[in-house]
Amino acid sequence: MTRDIRLTLIGKPGCHLCDDAREVVQAVIAEVGAADAATRIAFDERSILDDAALAERYAEEIPVLLVDGEVHDFWRVDPVRLKTALLAG
Repeated sequence: MTRDIRLTLIGKPGCHLCDDAREVVQAVIAEVGAADAATRIAFDERSILDDAALAERYAEEIPVLLVDGEVHDFWRVDPVRLKTALLAG
């Protein structure tokens, strides 16, 4: 059975924490993909500069990582916690 997981990183250009979060997310996706072929992970990024609703909700917490639309982490993405969440289920 295949699981589909959607990851969304909310941030903005020029944000060093956002750059760090992106690197962590991409590394964990690669690791999980190698460990669990039954899990498909889609990853996209959204900028608070392009969306007033995102800016209103998350401006003080970026970067924010959503897993299937739910807040998973903000400010810093913990790779162990993310990997655990992606492999659970």
